[in-house]
Amino acid sequence: MSIGVWQVVIILVIVVIIFGAGKLPHVMGDVAKGIKNFKKGLMDDEPKTKKNISESEAVQADVGPKAEKAEAENKQS
Repeated sequence: MSIGVWQVVIILVIVVIIFGAGKLPHVMGDVAKGIKNFKKGLMDDEPKTKKNISESEAVQADVGPKAEKAEAENKQS
């Protein structure tokens, strides 16, 4: 189900009627800025997520030997 030429023309006419021809460039500029910020947010979020995962793995690696060592000391006591 693709969008045809007439459907795009009708949508554009409705947008011009609602916002007016004078405000249309400002509205489209705001939409473009919003899309850019959204994409930037997605790109910025990925390294943080990977960093958080690697930090949690490092914490688990540090806790593992210490916990085993503490259990061994408790058994000896």
